Amino acid sequence: MAAISPATATTAASLSLPQFTSSPSSPSYLNFKTATFGNRCVKCGVRSLENQSGHRSLDFLSNGDPISLINPNSSSSPISMAAAASESGSKCSKRVCLFHSDETRDLAERIVAQSDCIELRSINWKKFDDGFPNLFIQNAQGIRGQHVAFLASFSSPAVIFEQLSVIYALPKLFVSSFTLVLPFFPTGTSERMEDEGDVATAFTLARILSNIPASRGGPTSLVTFDIHALQERFYFGDTILPCFESGIPLLKNRLQALPDSDNISIAFPDDGAWKRFHKQLQHYPTIVCNKVRMGDKRIVRIKEGDAEGRHVVIVDDLVQSGGTLIECQKVLAAHGAAKISAYVTHGIFPKSSWKRFKLDTKGDPAEGFSYFWITDSCGLTVKEVMNKPPFEVLSLAGSIASALQV
Repeated sequence: MAAISPATATTAASLSLPQFTSSPSSPSYLNFKTATFGNRCVKCGVRSLENQSGHRSLDFLSNGDPISLINPNSSSSPISMAAAASESGSKCSKRVCLFHSDETRDLAERIVAQSDCIELRSINWKKFDDGFPNLFIQNAQGIRGQHVAFLASFSSPAVIFEQLSVIYALPKLFVSSFTLVLPFFPTGTSERMEDEGDVATAFTLARILSNIPASRGGPTSLVTFDIHALQERFYFGDTILPCFESGIPLLKNRLQALPDSDNISIAFPDDGAWKRFHKQLQHYPTIVCNKVRMGDKRIVRIKEGDAEGRHVVIVDDLVQSGGTLIECQKVLAAHGAAKISAYVTHGIFPKSSWKRFKLDTKGDPAEGFSYFWITDSCGLTVKEVMNKPPFEVLSLAGSIASALQV
């Protein structure tokens, strides 16, 4: 994928876009500048990308949402939401002090770029000689009476304890409110007992988070995206206020910008994915697959829908080894799909399993993907796949910035 270059776009008469420059420290993201739409100001950026096959895409980024200027005349268009968020941001309904873990530094900076109402704060993440955390919240006195948020990443058990220590400390510093932003709820796939002795660690983590101390303003708010199982929202106690967001709006905006946007079908790899996402994607033709595990093998069949001649986008909440997605790819290609892409909110890819996904350079969907979209909910993955087709990263920064103003 080529380096980001300045780009311009055809606009409505009332829309004025500035020139943009890429950030040298983060090649897939732009510095945000202000564009005017009527009498409104919207922070936006433009990027032009080209992958190894010469395939180009033009992305408008407004409040973190790609292609959010796609239909400015529609009352339900993302430009309306972006402008509303910008208007509310200019009034600063509340100012937020945003702390972050080491892994989420880049995402935190992108969130701060969305709103003048969000201020970045820092923590010293050190360790004692025995390996236990040695933590210090900088300017702790200065956050008294402020709205405070912490952007967490529980990417491994090794980093959870040090972050929980900070998460439990911040609400007790006489802050007006406290919000925990945990884009990816990592134990979501272990949510139930199938055999006596199984431990549902999703319930354990939910109980730990439910016991975060209250701030002066009341219970902690938790913002998370596309939690794995629907029942997990009921694992949290009454002492925390979970807010369940989704990355699907980012996908919808991106699909609208594709040259074959009128030939897209959505495929769900199993009934669970269909239950989670079909209502948000119901205006697309749907294909539902059925997954059967036989030992270590996954057998995937098409349960309903027709892939013939379509650009099929496989949608799920997360990917780990990628075995299910690859089996879906094979069966969809065998049933005549013209192109195959994939979207997951959380690209986990343990042991660099992302390397299994190749770019379709020969027009053969059985051999590769046209696109593979993930969000930046897992910062370590983003660094690994950056500028490596078929991967594209859709940022949650705008969605998180808006959630912090609620």
